[in-house]
Amino acid sequence: MQSYTIGQAARLLGVSPDTARRWADAGRVTTHRDEGGRRLIDGRDLAVFSVEVAQGQAQGGTGEDDVPYTSARNAFPGIVTAVKLGDVAAQVEIQAGPHRLVSLLTREAVEELGLEVGMQATARVKSTSVHIDRT
Repeated sequence: MQSYTIGQAARLLGVSPDTARRWADAGRVTTHRDEGGRRLIDGRDLAVFSVEVAQGQAQGGTGEDDVPYTSARNAFPGIVTAVKLGDVAAQVEIQAGPHRLVSLLTREAVEELGLEVGMQATARVKSTSVHIDRT
């Protein structure tokens, strides 16, 4: 399973590294240390936490942690929060800061990209299509 540094997690959550550090210090998200002493967050834990953060923002959260968001060039880097596989089709959800994006694509594409909950990915939007790039 992929793990993320505090800085990587902050970028995916759309907050500053200081905010992500404060959340980790407060126990809002679980961290562990690597051999070099860096704090890391397990991808699955970050996926769950990113949904919680987004839901809090959607319910009108305010304060110092709020950050303006933009869809610059229609690329949404985020974290995969759900993968639902059917016989032929699949549904992939990405939490990109406060944005939840859902893409319907083939099962084969999901398998080729190796998409799974907790991994970093970028949703690219053109018109009404959402394309997923593995990061």
